[in-house]
Amino acid sequence: MPTRSPDARAAALGRLLEVGRSLTAELELEPLLERILATARELTGARYAAIGVLDEDRRALARFVTAGVGAETQAAIGHLPRGQGILGLLIDRPEPLRLADVSAHPRSFGFPAGHPPMRAFLGVPILIRGEAWGNLYLTEKTGADDFDEDDVEAVVVLAEWAAVAVHNARLYGEAAEQRASLQAAVGRLEATIDVALALGGETDLKALLELIARRARALVDADALLIWLQDGPDLRIAASDGSARVPPDAAIPLEGSTSGQVIRDGRPVRIDDVRTGLRVSPAAFGMADARSALLVPLVHRGRSFGLLAAFDRLGDTATFARDDERALQSFAASAASAVATARSVEAQRLRDTIAGAERERARWARELHDETLQGMASLKLALTAASRTEGERSREVLALAMDRLDGDIAALRAIISDLRPAALDELGLVAALRTLLDRTAADHGLAVALTESLGEARIEPEIETVAYRIAQEALSNVAKHARATHVTLGIDRVDDRLVVTVGDDGVGGVAERPGGFGLAGMRERAALAGGAVRIRSGAAGTTVTATLPLD
Repeated sequence: MPTRSPDARAAALGRLLEVGRSLTAELELEPLLERILATARELTGARYAAIGVLDEDRRALARFVTAGVGAETQAAIGHLPRGQGILGLLIDRPEPLRLADVSAHPRSFGFPAGHPPMRAFLGVPILIRGEAWGNLYLTEKTGADDFDEDDVEAVVVLAEWAAVAVHNARLYGEAAEQRASLQAAVGRLEATIDVALALGGETDLKALLELIARRARALVDADALLIWLQDGPDLRIAASDGSARVPPDAAIPLEGSTSGQVIRDGRPVRIDDVRTGLRVSPAAFGMADARSALLVPLVHRGRSFGLLAAFDRLGDTATFARDDERALQSFAASAASAVATARSVEAQRLRDTIAGAERERARWARELHDETLQGMASLKLALTAASRTEGERSREVLALAMDRLDGDIAALRAIISDLRPAALDELGLVAALRTLLDRTAADHGLAVALTESLGEARIEPEIETVAYRIAQEALSNVAKHARATHVTLGIDRVDDRLVVTVGDDGVGGVAERPGGFGLAGMRERAALAGGAVRIRSGAAGTTVTATLPLD
């Protein structure tokens, strides 16, 4: 039965109406729960109050928010209840429950060590649209041994107000999250469009890669972003932005690394712990302190040729989310197309340069042959005739001049052959390489051997030129730097590829030749033809292998 006077009940009802307006005006869930607990204690005089929030299955408590229990007491109690005993009874039967002595109930499990003594108990479910969301618990009424009917009535009304307020707060939170998600999506879409427009106007590959790294890092708020491009069996860093301090020789193997997996699968990967998930030490590429990563492949026409690697998202959390992955993946599609275009432009520029150089070599070869050599030959004929009519001393001088002319003519013939060997155009690659090998042997005292499986078959002139120039530079390196005694040259057709191999028994250790075509030039020539050059160097010598496509 009610125990309060009519005036007290009217005052309590007015307070409940005021509380209802106050609660429904609160749109943040955490402050709302605290206000509900404070109001429940105020209305009933309870010393302790708590709200237990049910899990998705409504079979246990997912959260337990308390009021009146100090931090020290909470620490002494230990873990929060999960919804057993009396609390579980209210979960099983969501209806008001009032007990004068909670420990006397058959479902009571007692209290853990450190828990304050509690006897009087009042529990009321919080129902949102007829379904249990949680329970409001009150214990130990100040100035009384038990809660009364007025307390039950007030807390039931409070629970109804709480249900409305919690529902509104949840809707508001969901709407705010959706709004923030949409704003972020629109912002990233705008950024992607801006980046795509910026990339579309840049064709210088180095500048383009730097721009991609800078824009991609800003797009996902990363501490650092690296661009890795495939180079044979490895990935090499082509550009970076942010805190990374990349060693000049940094490389990551495709085999056995997560980066290689991203290249092979063509799908992005998020890594929460790079120490275990990357399968490569981050210190190897200047990111020793990195914690998380987002790897997104650069895919052009169905083929992955590199990836964007973002490390440590800035802000509250260092890990990257699904939205970051989608944003960077969309950006990577534009970046890959831009890089492919810039590479094509750069390759065409280099191709034009090489083609121009080849034309210039051919012109010089013709001029030296048609003019210089012819003039020297005529001079030799004239000197020969003079030697037949002059005295002994003149004959000696003329003989010396003719010997010198013979040496000059031989040197010029060698220059012409280096510029553009006639055998390459007239007889083909094998004959030109045989002549080149014989001259190398004669000039440098090397024992040489040629193996070939082409026979008289001819291949495309462009491929013949690339193969010849690579072999020419490799043999020049052997002669000048290797201190070798034997050199072998192989030219073979393997399926749809041409394989050129130059091996020596020298001291090993390959270095670039200042001012020369060099190893970089060999790789560039092979890459322009769609092939690759691999160099293996050790104590037993060096082997240069060029693989060129024939289709």
